[in-house]
Amino acid sequence: MDTTTIPPSKTGRMISVHENAPYRIPLYIYATVFSSLCVITGLIWDICWHLSIGRDGLLSPPHLIIYLGAVVSGVFSGYEILRKTFWGSISEKSESVKVWGIFYSSLGSLFCVWGALAMLTSAPFDDWWHNTYGLDITILSPPHTVLALGIISVQFGAMISVIAVKNQLPFRANLSATRKKFLDTILFWLFSLSAGFLLTMWFTLLSEEIGRMESHRSSYYIYGAAAFPVLLLSVGRAISGRWTITAVTGVYTALMLLTLWIIPLFPAEPKLGPIMNHITHYQGFMFPLLLVIPAMILDYLRLRLHHLNDWWLAMALGSIFLIVFFVVQWNFGGFLMESPHARNWFFGSTSWYFGNKPDFEFRYKFAPWMLESTTELYKGLAIAFVSSLVSARVGLAWGKWMNKIQR
Repeated sequence: MDTTTIPPSKTGRMISVHENAPYRIPLYIYATVFSSLCVITGLIWDICWHLSIGRDGLLSPPHLIIYLGAVVSGVFSGYEILRKTFWGSISEKSESVKVWGIFYSSLGSLFCVWGALAMLTSAPFDDWWHNTYGLDITILSPPHTVLALGIISVQFGAMISVIAVKNQLPFRANLSATRKKFLDTILFWLFSLSAGFLLTMWFTLLSEEIGRMESHRSSYYIYGAAAFPVLLLSVGRAISGRWTITAVTGVYTALMLLTLWIIPLFPAEPKLGPIMNHITHYQGFMFPLLLVIPAMILDYLRLRLHHLNDWWLAMALGSIFLIVFFVVQWNFGGFLMESPHARNWFFGSTSWYFGNKPDFEFRYKFAPWMLESTTELYKGLAIAFVSSLVSARVGLAWGKWMNKIQR
C-alpha cells in the first residue's frame, strides 16, 4: 500500500473544517469505540456459548454482535474516508494520509476498514471450518485467527483514531481553554475505553495459557511478562495522564467482571455430546487478572522516573511489573483454584465446561502436572524477567510513536 502524507496548512497549525463553527468530536470516533466494545463482548459471549452449548451457527447471537461491530466500524470509517476524499476541505485533507494516490483517511480509519473486512471474511470461513472439522478445540483455529487479527485491527484503529483527534486539539484555534479541557477529558476516557477493550482482547487470546490452573507454573508468568508490559506501557506513554494505565486496566477489569456476572444469568443447555456436566445456565468465562494493581504502581513510578532514558526506564518498570504480577497472581490464582470462598457467582470458579466431568479430581486443586519443581520455576521466572524487560522497552517505543500521531 502506497501511503503518503499531506503537509500541514501554511499557517503551521491544524484547523477545523469550519474555522468559526464549534468543534465537536467526529461521530466516527464514537462509532469505532462502540465497535470495539461490540466485537470483544461478542467474542466473550461466543466463548461462553462454546463452553455451555457447544456448536454454534453462522448467525448465532454472539456472532451477530461481532458482525455488528465489524459493520459499524467499516461503514463509519469507510464513509469518513470517502467524505474526506470527495467532499473534504483542504484543511481536512492536510490532516489525513493519502492512500494509493486517491483516498484521504485518518490512520485509524484505515485500520478499522481493513479489520472489518477481515472479520467479515472470517465468518463464512469459520462456518465452513465447523461443518468440515467440527467443534474448535482451541481459541486460535485458522478462522478464529483471521477473526482475531480483524478484531485487533478494529480496536487498534479505534484507539489511534482517538489519539489523533486528541493530539489535534491544541491546534484548534477556535476553541476556548475550557472547551479544550472538556473535550480532552472526553477523549481521555474514549481512549481508556478503546485501549481497555484491546487489553481484554489481548487477555482473551492468552486465556488458555494464563488460566487459574496454570497460575503456579512459570509459563503463566512468561506469557504475562511478554504480553502485558508492551501494551500497558505503550498506552501510558501514548497520551498524557497521571493514571492512564490504571484507567485502561480498570476498563478491562470492569468488562470482564460484567460479562462474568451477567452472561451466567441466562439459561443455556448443551446441544453437543458427550455431555458430562449437565448445566442449565451459561458458564462464565474467567475472573480478570488483577492487572490494576501493577498498573497503579507503574503509573506511580513512570512519572517519578521520567528523567531516565528509555533503556533504564524499561529495566525499572519491566522488573517492577514482573515482581508485582508474580506476587499478586500466584496468591490470587491459588485462591481461585483451591479456596471454597471462590466457588460462587462473584469469582466464577464453579464455571465448568459441559464436556468435563463435574466430579473431576483436580477441579478445585492443582494437579501434579500443573506444578513444577523449584528449579524449573526459577528457570522459567528468569525467562519471564528477560521477556518483561524486552516487552517494556518495545512498549515505550510503541507509545512514543503513538504519542506523535495527528493524522
